[in-house]
Amino acid sequence: MKSIPIISLYNLSCRFREKVAVDNLTLEVNAGEVFGFLGHNGAGKTTTVRLLNGLLTPDTGRMRVMGMDPTTQGPALRRRTGVLTETPALEELLTARDNLSIYASLYNVPRNEIATKVQKLLMTFNLSDRADDRVRSFSKGMKQRLALARALLHDPEILFFDEPTEGLDPLAAHDVRELISKLSHEEKRTVFLCTHNLAEAQQLCDRVAVLEHGRLLTSGTPMELVRQLADHMPARVDIEVSSPHLSAALDTLRAVPGLTAHAQGNDSISLPGIEHEMIPGLVATLVAASIPVYRVSPHEPSLEDVYFALHVSTPSGS
Repeated sequence: MKSIPIISLYNLSCRFREKVAVDNLTLEVNAGEVFGFLGHNGAGKTTTVRLLNGLLTPDTGRMRVMGMDPTTQGPALRRRTGVLTETPALEELLTARDNLSIYASLYNVPRNEIATKVQKLLMTFNLSDRADDRVRSFSKGMKQRLALARALLHDPEILFFDEPTEGLDPLAAHDVRELISKLSHEEKRTVFLCTHNLAEAQQLCDRVAVLEHGRLLTSGTPMELVRQLADHMPARVDIEVSSPHLSAALDTLRAVPGLTAHAQGNDSISLPGIEHEMIPGLVATLVAASIPVYRVSPHEPSLEDVYFALHVSTPSGS
């Protein structure tokens, strides 16, 4: 039996005067998954998150989040969701500890649990040593970590993250990705992830949806989308040879009918548009010509390739 989605949108549209922000959007998100919401600035991602949290009212269509209608049950819904916006508003004249404590009270966290929960989150996001400093002295990355901690204060069932690793150094970004994975796979929470980081989306997301000008272009698992593109985009293969043999290797490969070979640096050859079945024979040909082959690296299409292929094939403003 198919499970009931925790988030569902049916023919949802929202416009601001003449601008259509969300255009007839239909999609479903399953409980416990990391769902990637991909699109350029202005694609409608933030508007969709506001609609799903009852902060905006759609013009047409319907939606349900945990069985509730955000339009009529917004306050009750927001007590069960956590939201991290791309530019989170923090009380910069207050300390990090005070920021979390105040919001814990607003979220109705039991008073006797607030101090412990705040301290735990400060430690989780490496803010303990600055807990009693005013937030206005924090770097952008520190503010982002504090905003993430705030989104988790009330143990929400669904988390809406908008560019959660933006502004973080590589180590902090890695920690946030690990946290997102843990929230989903260990704690069974649902993460709705808006991101421009396509490599991050491919690493973290169980499924993704690609949006343009408020319209859904495609959705599915990253692997499904990559396989669809791979059917129309043969893989590229790079072959590393010894530097003194590069010229001979190029001549040998270019002699193969229908094959295109380009030098990359002093010891690598790129073969675009090659089928996997050809690789063993090409390597055998090089070895037979006494050319040492050190590495063969196939390059499959990535989610980034899918994203750009979709946007190239969809005219702007269509």
